[in-house]
Amino acid sequence: MDDPLIESTLKALKRNNFNAYFVQTAQEAGQLFFEQILPELEAKTFSWGDSMTMKATGILEVLEKDPEKILIRPFAPEYSQTQKIYWRKQALLCDLFLTGSNAVTQKGQLVNLDMIGNRIGGINFGPGNVVIFVGTNKIVPDLEAAMQRVRTIAAPRNAARHEGFRTPCIKTGSCMDCQSPDRICNSWLITEKSYPKGRISVVLINQELGL
Repeated sequence: MDDPLIESTLKALKRNNFNAYFVQTAQEAGQLFFEQILPELEAKTFSWGDSMTMKATGILEVLEKDPEKILIRPFAPEYSQTQKIYWRKQALLCDLFLTGSNAVTQKGQLVNLDMIGNRIGGINFGPGNVVIFVGTNKIVPDLEAAMQRVRTIAAPRNAARHEGFRTPCIKTGSCMDCQSPDRICNSWLITEKSYPKGRISVVLINQELGL
């Protein structure tokens, strides 16, 4: 590995008790998942938190075709909002939770901001194991930079990609600490360390992925 920033971030993640991996592409991340990560886990039930990076790996499409795997689908478009909330709660009981991260600091911390909290809930507690896929474009120096990245990049762009959302940040490109009913900036999660050790795996992908 020739990039000292990526190398130091991987070392920091490992010091913080995360399993940390590095691949070049989203496709390689999917291969790593099925060839190395999944075989080490006794996982039969799966769910996920909304993540463009995770979806880019193609993992969900493969899992859906496996009759031995049970997918808890928290985002099915045909579900009513009541049904979606129910299945997002059930997702917290799965064996393996898949998602992304809004930012990763060079000190090996994960920083995430949620609207409802189902994604950060799954990262924090419930699922037996968590695998997080994140592009190297989300590596930042520290917590302050991570929160700045979320407020000026991740949150406004996430709000914009949800049809019908009306928040000031969609127009301004930055968090406005709004009172909108569509506000997505409601709950922060800073994950300093994985507990228990190795419960959370982080796959850094050497591409600009996600928001």
